[in-house]
Amino acid sequence: LSTSDVLPAFFVIGLIFIPIGIGLYVTSNNIKEFEIDYTGVSSDSPCYNCAKNFTWNTTEPCVCTVNFTLLQPFESNVFMYYGLSNFYQNHRRYVKSRDDRQLNGDLSALTDPSKECEPYRKSGDVSIAPCGAIANSLFNDTLVLYYVDSNNSKIEVPLVKKGIAWWTDKHVKFRNPAGNSNLTLAFRDTAKPVNWAKPVYELDPSDPDNNGFINEDFIVWMRTAALPTFRKLYRIIQKKSGTTPTLPNGNYMLNITYNYPVLSFDGRKRMILSTISWMGGKNPFLGIAYITVGSICFFLGVVLLIIHHKYDNRNTSADIPS
Repeated sequence: LSTSDVLPAFFVIGLIFIPIGIGLYVTSNNIKEFEIDYTGVSSDSPCYNCAKNFTWNTTEPCVCTVNFTLLQPFESNVFMYYGLSNFYQNHRRYVKSRDDRQLNGDLSALTDPSKECEPYRKSGDVSIAPCGAIANSLFNDTLVLYYVDSNNSKIEVPLVKKGIAWWTDKHVKFRNPAGNSNLTLAFRDTAKPVNWAKPVYELDPSDPDNNGFINEDFIVWMRTAALPTFRKLYRIIQKKSGTTPTLPNGNYMLNITYNYPVLSFDGRKRMILSTISWMGGKNPFLGIAYITVGSICFFLGVVLLIIHHKYDNRNTSADIPS
């Protein structure tokens, strides 16, 4: 490649990438996000007793309340996520510990799951449905959000649980066993996962379109994360009509039914409220990456231009006869 080819390429890349990066970065910064940790590590945390005294065999769930303040109103749709840290869903054996045939409603896989599900394949002589480590570790904290008005009255914020899973997952990859609309009968020859408090057909018995394998909370959890710190969509807070903010600024209460222990593996739990833009959620990394690459290319272009100009002039002078 000649200098006339390389130099313009560096400048063009720089001039394209830098404005794109600035646009992405500004867009990301305009996304409103609020995050609160409710793990209960410190003794002054509202969830400290729930975390400290957690047992798998409890019949009375522990409930804790975290108070917080939103300094700015949240407009448009607001997405509520739960976040986990130090949880390696990307571990090779964990990722493989599932039976996609079973999750797709295959009757033979229901009673004879894949051996990849071991040691969560059978409970005694009865097959587990859904089998595997991913399903067994299903996130099951319950989060309820309240707005506290000027009269100190609690107003529950409506949380929408439908539409949180990918369409292809909900309608293609996950299906309930065919041939019986009564899920209690469909799953009668199976056992619940070891760490579950109730069987899969009781995940949402009030809504047949959100129960069993097609429960959206379950589907969201089964899509494993690539990194040990991740967030998953929990609920949607839909935009109110008119100019009323979806979440006005002010005081809020988050009621947590503390069912999911994380201290045993030094994990952390978070609740995140976020708006989104055309590029998705808040992610400044992409904008910074574009700006960095563009700046490096532009800088290299300037350096090469100076070097080319300097040595080209020297060579030209050397060619002039004395």
